[in-house]
Amino acid sequence: MDRLAIVVPCYNEEEVLKIASKALREVLCDLAAKNKIAPDSFILFVNDGSRDRTWELIEEEHRLYPEQVRGVKLAGNVGHQLALTAGLLTAMERSDVTVSIDADLQDDVAVIEEMIDKFHQGSDIVYGVRKERKSDTFFKRTTAQAFYKLMALMGVRTVYNHADFRLMSKRAVEHFSRFKETNLFLRGMMPLIGYQTDSVYYDRKERVAGESKYPLKKMLALAFNGISSFSVKPISMILGMGLFIIICSMLAAIYALISYFTGSVVPGWTSLILSIWFLGGLQLMAIGMVGQYIGKIYMEVKQRPRYNIEKILECDSLVKEQETQDEL
Repeated sequence: MDRLAIVVPCYNEEEVLKIASKALREVLCDLAAKNKIAPDSFILFVNDGSRDRTWELIEEEHRLYPEQVRGVKLAGNVGHQLALTAGLLTAMERSDVTVSIDADLQDDVAVIEEMIDKFHQGSDIVYGVRKERKSDTFFKRTTAQAFYKLMALMGVRTVYNHADFRLMSKRAVEHFSRFKETNLFLRGMMPLIGYQTDSVYYDRKERVAGESKYPLKKMLALAFNGISSFSVKPISMILGMGLFIIICSMLAAIYALISYFTGSVVPGWTSLILSIWFLGGLQLMAIGMVGQYIGKIYMEVKQRPRYNIEKILECDSLVKEQETQDEL
């Protein structure tokens, strides 16, 4: 049977961690009892530089349930996408299939069984997709829909209403490990893997405890990172806007000349000021956009490590097995 690893990135999740551990352990026990996964399947909590008691609680859960709960402690906060990547790559060598899910339990753990069923039917990636967004506020629902439409407009392939709740086979994670970029947008990278995919649908729940770690500022940063990591269309749009403004400027020049010769306006001041402000703002925006791309290139070419793992909590049996293999 296949060994399942449930990867859970955590940042300041002390209020919800024990609840998440209990719910996910119950999922493992249920699936193992149905002979759908191996009995030594486990949960892998990834501590992303939390400033509260998150890591202490992970260690406590590991002491209580050493076979089922393991942990990875990153040396600092690297962000959700890199923390999830660290968990996936760590689990890759220790499991046959992984499921990634956030610690807040807003994603329905009950559909993990359906994900496993689709994996056994041949799917290498199974996306967890929300059925609807009726529970969201009008602002959040509107901005989320705008986000997916904007990504599609920019040529970025994503699965609508899918975040980072997904199943991946070992070979899918191995292929993902070949993507070495620092600026990660996993929702856009998964469709690039190319293996057989499927989806399961569920109703998203309210957060069981704590506060959201993705406020509007982070959501906007994620959206821009996704666009700039997968598309150069914003630069092409700036070029198109520049050509459009040149045409408008020519028309405005014709209008200004006609007005000047007919004497119907005070010549010069209004058109000059408007032109300076408008073109100056456009130039600053264009320079900033190009600068963002150059900054990303700068970060990538340095090839610095994306994260640093400070500590890994393993079960004793696995450590002994690894030491035996090393001796052989």
